[in-house]
Amino acid sequence: MKIKDKTFVAIDYILKLDSGETVDKSEPGKPFSFVVGSGQVIPGLEKGLKGLEQGETATITVEAADGYGEQRPDLLREIPRNQFPGDIDLKPGMAFEAESPQGPMRFTISQVNDDTVVADFNHPLAGERLHFDITVSEVREPRPEDLATLAGSGCDCSTDPSSCGSCGGGCC
Repeated sequence: MKIKDKTFVAIDYILKLDSGETVDKSEPGKPFSFVVGSGQVIPGLEKGLKGLEQGETATITVEAADGYGEQRPDLLREIPRNQFPGDIDLKPGMAFEAESPQGPMRFTISQVNDDTVVADFNHPLAGERLHFDITVSEVREPRPEDLATLAGSGCDCSTDPSSCGSCGGGCC
């Protein structure tokens, strides 16, 4: 069976950046699984998987626009420094999680000023070209339990990169 919309897919993968740095990978014996077209995976990866069959391997390159999007300046926010614990030595690159009405949102400190901290709510991989080395371990029709896990996932990294933080970053 070939991968197409509405099929259940399980893949083993290694995700690298242009620099060659590995930033994510599936655990041995625990492939990442999803239903194609359900919004669980970035569009560029789904597009690259279509037509593949169980047992096939591929390297799929995803441009930023089809991945986690470009860096968006509107997702930078100044937060008063006194909103952070006083015993922490704040530095650019530090990651935090804040509660929002939609649930937890992750952000990274991009700048520390005397009275404010600039928080970057862009997805950590926004603006990056992604390289997936994948092996398709399973392709089949979805079962009811596969579809049940989709209810309320609400993650759409392609149109709202900040939503990935609300679903635990589970958008591959």
